[in-house]
Amino acid sequence: MKKNLINKLVSLVAITTLAGSLLTGCGSAPAASAAEAPTADTQTQADDNNAVADAAPEVKGTITVAASQTPHSEILAEAAKILEEQGWELKVTVFDDYVQPNNVVESEEFDANYFQHIPYLNSFNEEQGTHLVNAGGIHYEPFGIYPGTKSSLDDIADGDEIAVPNDTTNEARALLLLQDNGIITLKEGAGLTATVNDIESYNVQVKIIELAAESVKDAIPDAAYVVLNGNYALEAGLSVGQDALAYESNDSTAAQTYVNIIAVKEGHENDEGIKALVEVLKSDAITEYINSTYDGAVVPFN
Repeated sequence: MKKNLINKLVSLVAITTLAGSLLTGCGSAPAASAAEAPTADTQTQADDNNAVADAAPEVKGTITVAASQTPHSEILAEAAKILEEQGWELKVTVFDDYVQPNNVVESEEFDANYFQHIPYLNSFNEEQGTHLVNAGGIHYEPFGIYPGTKSSLDDIADGDEIAVPNDTTNEARALLLLQDNGIITLKEGAGLTATVNDIESYNVQVKIIELAAESVKDAIPDAAYVVLNGNYALEAGLSVGQDALAYESNDSTAAQTYVNIIAVKEGHENDEGIKALVEVLKSDAITEYINSTYDGAVVPFN
């Protein structure tokens, strides 16, 4: 009987051990599965990471531009936000002269510059032997006819004095603007080098008063009208959009000629980055920014 009792105890221990082994085995299997299968939080994070990766734009490269401070670098800062969404990084360096921005593009240290109009570009190429070209016109800064002693062009009369700048480029623009508004007629062929000697006829017998460009605004109390470029108008506290009685239109000879451009070295006009830059600068978003920021002193060229 003692032997039978011992045998029963041995069997009971064996059964208990086997049961414990089975229980341990059953408990370990889910643990292993849990380690291998992602939790809900882990899966959500993975989905979020994939969504971010899908939303991020393709990195396309960097565009380097040399620019003047105002308004050029300010406009470029707005364009940079849009270009970033397209995968482009726009790096702008401000220069305070008109020589280095062309030199660094010629040497290909920079991809482009934004500060000059076409006559200056052509003159620089001729004098310096550079190979810069126009990749796209962006804006122009218009001349305007402003009130002096008279507040409307409807009141213009014989004997009225109109003050204009006396330097070649600015005088020509002023005279062309007077011609566009029916006040004078210039000789055929007189364009961007016109002077008072090129006036063929006066449709109104006004007197043209030639002054240094920076002094024209000082004639406001005395002349019936003055013709100012954007910079001097701003200095006089005048707004092109609100105060000018007339200003150069987008399709005028002066606007077409003195449009500020993106300049690149010849052969790079169709580079992907340059085309993207010009497209953004001519976009509705940048047009709206220019119009709302500069009140007519800077006009989009589209």
